[in-house]
Amino acid sequence: MMAPRQGYGSLFIRFIVAPLLGLFSGFHTMDFIMGGIYTWPQMSRVFALTLAIVILSYEFVYKENRGESGNRQDGLSPQGLKATLYSCLLPYMIGVLVLLSLAILSQRHVS
Repeated sequence: MMAPRQGYGSLFIRFIVAPLLGLFSGFHTMDFIMGGIYTWPQMSRVFALTLAIVILSYEFVYKENRGESGNRQDGLSPQGLKATLYSCLLPYMIGVLVLLSLAILSQRHVS
């Protein structure tokens, strides 16, 4: 059997929404970590953002891209993991690297 075809909504989420939210979330989380001001309101916002990204990644990227092996309950789907890696985790890491690069460049420019 062939894997079910994805609709436009699923492709829109996987290739546009999830990467943009991943970039924003990685940038914002690293800003919180590097900022050094750890208040409860800000920590709760970062925690809620991280939880939202995890739920988005699982519900709308991983589950939609499980393929045929997703029907079984005994293991992880390689297709789903690959989609989650490229659509969610990689943009999150790029967001972190963008903030780190900006911080390094600003330190060099000030010195």
